[in-house]
Amino acid sequence: MTPTVTQSMTPTMTQSLTPTVTPAVLVLEDGRVYRGTSFGATGSAFGEAVFTTGMTGYQETLTDPSYRRQVVVATAPQIGNTGWVAGGGADRDQDDNESARIWVAGYVVRDLSPVSSNWRASSALPAEMERQGVVGIAGVDTRALTRHLRASGAMRCGIFSGDALADPAEFVEQVRAQPAMAGADLTAEVSTTERYTVSAHGREEFSVAAIDLGIKANTPKMMAARGITTHVVPAHVTIDEIEALGVDGVFLSNGPGDPSTQDAMVALTREILTRRIPLFGICFGNQILGRALGFGTYKLKFGHRGINQPVLEKATGRVLISAHNHGFAVDAPLDKTVDTQFGRVQVGFVCLNDDVVEGLECLDVPAFSVQFHPEAAAGPHDAQSLFDRFVALMADPEQALIATSRKGAQA
Repeated sequence: MTPTVTQSMTPTMTQSLTPTVTPAVLVLEDGRVYRGTSFGATGSAFGEAVFTTGMTGYQETLTDPSYRRQVVVATAPQIGNTGWVAGGGADRDQDDNESARIWVAGYVVRDLSPVSSNWRASSALPAEMERQGVVGIAGVDTRALTRHLRASGAMRCGIFSGDALADPAEFVEQVRAQPAMAGADLTAEVSTTERYTVSAHGREEFSVAAIDLGIKANTPKMMAARGITTHVVPAHVTIDEIEALGVDGVFLSNGPGDPSTQDAMVALTREILTRRIPLFGICFGNQILGRALGFGTYKLKFGHRGINQPVLEKATGRVLISAHNHGFAVDAPLDKTVDTQFGRVQVGFVCLNDDVVEGLECLDVPAFSVQFHPEAAAGPHDAQSLFDRFVALMADPEQALIATSRKGAQA
């Protein structure tokens, strides 16, 4: 198939200031080609092309394990102007990483800033991407690309630069040979292999087993600030191992991949619900809880990714501006309470853009979840109180259930 070439942007000032300009191309599985210049590592990178609408927080995005095997398109017009912050510091306050490495498969930007202006920066974005072997392309008309992905849906893609440009006739075939995100089981690729502990700040009030499906660093920090000691455990943890820790609650983290592949995690979640251990799930954890309660999941056309997504809290009518990163969602009715194996369940949060389920609330067992990210390090912080709700659930599960049930009746 002959690729369809999309007009690239006029070279930007960033490109003119770059000492060495290396051509690069982005190729979509439908044959579209976007030309630009290479930054970071050179070579080839493959993944699912997705766009994120956040105006800030690119470092938190790139180091989020939920972006495993995805090529991220930034809709913000300029990227790299705050550099890369990984200098450590007291309490690691000079470190914006959400994990120990960059997880995105590749990065697509419009204007790569020629300089970084940030007193906290320890290096520049291109240098860090090159150090970690992550391929990027700049000078792409990301507005046109985003509109195409919205219309056609997220799809497989490849970035090619340097020696990888040698055989352009094979680009589309190489992209189409890559595995799709539907059916992808990526949990084992991102989960910790050994348990580690993040201690509470000050006196410990509670302890939690956080099941690492791709957890972000800010989540245990949010819990620590509330007097919670977090034991981050591998995804292959058993219910006996969780009970042996003597924890007050269980947290199901965010993570990449298709929730339909997570039968073992769904079975473990049902064990947790059966034992009435207080449970809180975020993002992938919301989908796992949904499946454990008997709901299905499905793949969204282009997903929700960014830090400006409006979500309605049904019980209060409050609208939260929230951070999202998900390509799958729970299939549950928005307007009624459902009887399940574990009692009554209702949808607690809904996305105002497209009515996607953004959270579940159990009325008869101590469990709830949200599809968005209350721990969002780059903001917004509207939903941080959900960690306080988890504290209340662990402090008095039965009273918390009564409060949730009353709110549900008023909604």
